[in-house]
Amino acid sequence: MKLQLQIATADDVPQLVTLRNAVSQHLTSRYGRGHWSLSTTGNGVLFSMRMGTVYAARFRNKLVATLTLSTRKPWAIDKSYFSKSKSPLYLTSMAVAPEHQRKEIGRLCMQQAMEIARGWPSDAIRLDTYDAEAGGGEFYRKCGFCEVGRARYRDSPLIFFEMLL
Repeated sequence: MKLQLQIATADDVPQLVTLRNAVSQHLTSRYGRGHWSLSTTGNGVLFSMRMGTVYAARFRNKLVATLTLSTRKPWAIDKSYFSKSKSPLYLTSMAVAPEHQRKEIGRLCMQQAMEIARGWPSDAIRLDTYDAEAGGGEFYRKCGFCEVGRARYRDSPLIFFEMLL
């Protein structure tokens, strides 16, 4: 499957909102209500674009996945769990359209995110995911990320992962 991450623009905001909300609804229907049940708005996506670089992946001209890379540490991440790094990137808002999940799209996006990070240049990718069945822990392990810690933030159990580049 040919898939390329491209920097999203303001024109992509409506599709990004639709994608993120579809994933949120899918997780809620599958695992019940949780922090993953929150809706995304256009303003939320635009905020992500100001705080980092939002990427979009298309298949047959349809937006099928997104992720954000940023040099800014997200509020829920505790740096003390991670290896020393001079220029880490933080991966947030990873989402694959429900109808395209389990078809290698997420893995392809992660491979491209690693290439982007190496060219940034960055020496690590850091992220957190929910420590729950709805979380992406197993996905990130399969992509080669190492678990570095667990913590609770605002009643959300989290797992921290990193990949050293």
